Amino acid sequence: MMTQIETTVHYDNGFGDEEDYMIQEDEWDRDMLLDPAWEKQQRKTFTAWCNSHLRKAETQIENIEDDFRNGLKLMLLLEIISGERLPKPDRGKMRFHKIANVNKALDFITSKGVKLVSIGAEEIVDGNIKMTLGMIWTIILRFAIQDISVEETSAKEGLLLWCQRKTAPYRNVNVQNFHISWKDGLAFCALIHRHRPDLIDYAKLNKDDPMGNLNLAFEIAEKHLDIPKMLDAEDIINTPKPDERAIMTYVSCFYHAFAGAEQAETAANRICKVLDVNQENEKLMEEYERLASELLEWIRRTTPWLENRAAEKTMVEMQRKLEDFRDYRRMHKPPKVQEKCQLEISFNTLQTKLRISNRPAFMPSEGKMVSDIASAWQGLEGAEKGYEEWILTEIRRLERLDHLAEKFCQKATTHETWASGKELILSQKDYETATLTEVRALLRKHEAFESDLAAHQDRVEQIAAIAQELNELDYHGVASVNKRCQSICDLWDQLGTLTQKRREALERTEKLLETIDQLFLEFAKRSAPFNNWMEGAMEDLQDMFIVHTIDEVQSLISAHEQFKATLPEADGERQAILGIHNEVQKISQSYGIKANLLNLYSTITTEELLAKWDKVKKLVPQREGSLQEELARQHTNERLRRLFATQANLIGPWIQTRMEEIGHCSLEVGGTLEDQMTQLKQFEHIIVTYKPNIDKLEGDHQHIQESLVFDNKHTNYTMEHIRVGWELLLTTIARTINEIETQILTRDAKGISQEQMHEFRSSFNHFDRKKHGAMDTDDFRACLISMGYDLGEVEFARIMMLVDPSATGMVSFQSFIDFMTRETADTDTAEQVVASFRILAADKVCVGTCQSHRWGRFSTMVNTHIILSPLTRQSITTPPSPLPSMERVTSNPPVSQPAPC
Repeated sequence: MMTQIETTVHYDNGFGDEEDYMIQEDEWDRDMLLDPAWEKQQRKTFTAWCNSHLRKAETQIENIEDDFRNGLKLMLLLEIISGERLPKPDRGKMRFHKIANVNKALDFITSKGVKLVSIGAEEIVDGNIKMTLGMIWTIILRFAIQDISVEETSAKEGLLLWCQRKTAPYRNVNVQNFHISWKDGLAFCALIHRHRPDLIDYAKLNKDDPMGNLNLAFEIAEKHLDIPKMLDAEDIINTPKPDERAIMTYVSCFYHAFAGAEQAETAANRICKVLDVNQENEKLMEEYERLASELLEWIRRTTPWLENRAAEKTMVEMQRKLEDFRDYRRMHKPPKVQEKCQLEISFNTLQTKLRISNRPAFMPSEGKMVSDIASAWQGLEGAEKGYEEWILTEIRRLERLDHLAEKFCQKATTHETWASGKELILSQKDYETATLTEVRALLRKHEAFESDLAAHQDRVEQIAAIAQELNELDYHGVASVNKRCQSICDLWDQLGTLTQKRREALERTEKLLETIDQLFLEFAKRSAPFNNWMEGAMEDLQDMFIVHTIDEVQSLISAHEQFKATLPEADGERQAILGIHNEVQKISQSYGIKANLLNLYSTITTEELLAKWDKVKKLVPQREGSLQEELARQHTNERLRRLFATQANLIGPWIQTRMEEIGHCSLEVGGTLEDQMTQLKQFEHIIVTYKPNIDKLEGDHQHIQESLVFDNKHTNYTMEHIRVGWELLLTTIARTINEIETQILTRDAKGISQEQMHEFRSSFNHFDRKKHGAMDTDDFRACLISMGYDLGEVEFARIMMLVDPSATGMVSFQSFIDFMTRETADTDTAEQVVASFRILAADKVCVGTCQSHRWGRFSTMVNTHIILSPLTRQSITTPPSPLPSMERVTSNPPVSQPAPC
């Protein structure tokens, strides 16, 4: 339960003495305003503090003076931080509803012992920021700071003392207040490092980097400690004295985050300590019970063994008893003595710890008291007495009987070692799976064994004599001696019988294998040539063939038919070879020869011959089918070649003809540009209409590609030639139409007549020597020189920048027209044009009738006042050679007659 303390809170502007947060001032100064920097800090801090609680109800506030005006979120905040239910709020939106809700919240604060002065519901509803912040500060004091208590100090002093205690060990940190002491950020970082050293490396922090320290502390607190960021580092650094309430609110969040964890840890440690003591005592009790049970069980198990004095019948068993007893005295008993002592010590220690802890004394289970263990131990030691002396007496008695038994065992063991496995060897029918060479080796080995068998006759007789003597002396192990002696005699008789049978079987098998060996030799002589023939046949039948014509396929089919004619003769040889193999199998089955009969004269098996023969028979029709398929494919390929060639031989010349028509149309001078445009549009329509022929040819070409046909003697055109020609045709018609359209636009925009445009085209075609539809640099320079330009490198570069801004090295017809129209813009009279022409034509020889006609037409243009460009003058006369120091004509010389031809 929260202690009900009547607290009086006054909210001032932050500049007064605030050492006592519980002192009530007489009146609230409504006109006093907060310092703007402090108000900003309190807005941020109080808003973040409120949201840190409101988020538990999945809500928040954005504007602290507006979001509390209706009282709903204020009541919700108080319910969250107090854990109590407030009266049901009014849901209306009228002002009196809001005032009622705020009053319910203020009444609840008053009920917690806080006396509010000058803070009324009307100010909160009206959004008075000063009153709203004062109210929130009152709530923070009551519910977040007032209950802080450290060493008989509480509230602010308690929180300050807690901060000082936690940050005392850290360098450059001296917390004396809640404003200046926190500006460099080290105090915040020290609090975090004191409780969570894994989050901050304090040694790397720099006092001269307050911005970095504050941001680091705020970000880590928000990310790892669930403390929302309530201030910005800039707000603290840029304020001479940060707002104390904002800092205190922020620091209280750190206190609640860490103090709760410390209290829980202290309580947990206290409980753990008690539990550890109890667990340790319980563990000691369980350990005593376990050790006592184990020790008593060992005593109960060992005592009957020591009390048993039944004598063993053999020396070895009695010596084993002696060794077991010595092991008991040397190895088993000393650890148990130590366990007994340790058990008594553990019992006394446990009783002492229980007495110190005010716990009742430990009472072991029935029969496990220390006295019970001592009594059982005394009985064990009594059973030990006389046990070793009895064992030694029995050993000396048995020594007298063991000498003869040992002699019998030695001889019997020697004979048994020799005879071991002999019966199995003689019973083996290894000759049934042996080759002729191996059978001969087995026969010689058997003769050596017969000699060895005769040499062991004396030892068998000696063993029987010793066994008879032990029977007469009544040896305790005479039964086993007799049994062993009888086994040796029976085995000896069995070895004699098996030796005779084995010799007979080896001699019979040797004769059969000699017959089979002759058959193997015959098989090898005939199978090798036949096998080579089949391998060659398979090679030929599987040989990959690559043909390109029908004649080549027909040749392969003829060769295959010849091969098929030899198959009956080959089949007869195959059956003869298999007959030899069948004879071998018949002998083997008739006489029970189970040997893996391998033909040492040949590596070829009947399975291989049969498999190869079957493969030859399968490959014959496969080869025949492949040849017929290839013949059909070659017929198909030939049809595809002829079909493609027929179309390609028509389309290729058609494209070339269209290209020539377009080129002729673009180069011819006669007719208007509109006429040329009309003709080009007709060409374009014809080309578009022709597109299905190209598509059909593409389809035929696709079939040819899928059929892997790569040559065609019926045509010189490839699909790539047709594609390139078609794309060039489409590009040429589009470009030519665009050029004519551009010329029409230029003509109309510049006011150029149709005759001038013809002259421009004639001149351009004249100097376009390579007929690319554009003049290169050298052609354009010659054109300029013929028009009288004094071309230095600088001047020519300037002109090229005008006509070829992209530096392609080519001058298009459109660029040429634009340049000519600009150059002729100052030429006003026909007389000037004629004079310029005469200067250019001086001392030049006429080049023929064509030039005379052009001169006549030029004169007609002059008489009709048509202004011609310099390029037009060039088209009238033969292009002159460059003249040294020729100046461009800019004056109006008198008109004179042209020189006679």
